[in-house]
Amino acid sequence: MLRPLPRPVPGGGPAAGDNPMTCQELILESIPIQKRFFALAQRNLDNGDRDVRNLARALFQHNEKFFAFIKHEGVEPTNNAAERALRCAVQWRKTSFGSRSADGEVAMARLLTATQTRPIQGRNPLDYLKQAVRLHRAGLAAPSLLPANPQG
Repeated sequence: MLRPLPRPVPGGGPAAGDNPMTCQELILESIPIQKRFFALAQRNLDNGDRDVRNLARALFQHNEKFFAFIKHEGVEPTNNAAERALRCAVQWRKTSFGSRSADGEVAMARLLTATQTRPIQGRNPLDYLKQAVRLHRAGLAAPSLLPANPQG
């Protein structure tokens, strides 16, 4: 079950544990924010500035994903854990000056992703890499990095 959230205090920050907000109340309070977010993206789909238009398109297409942490138990509202997990890998990439080609950069990013995310899922990264190489040699798609049961 989701942990209770503190209720907002008018004119201030959240009350420290007083009257926790239920998940359903949080969902209901988030609906106007979600609607404004979606409307903002929709208004800018035809913006004259290419960067604004591209951002609006991405926000419009992935709108539901921005609020997944409200509707799905176990989804964190930030990606801090992922950023912390990848910190050493990113530092290594920067000090080693990355790769000398675009394909090398993609390969390195994929290897780092696999070796950093699999242990978080309680799964062996070497098993994944062996399976990925076997499937590649057979001309098949790589296995998914996502767990078979994302809820557990």
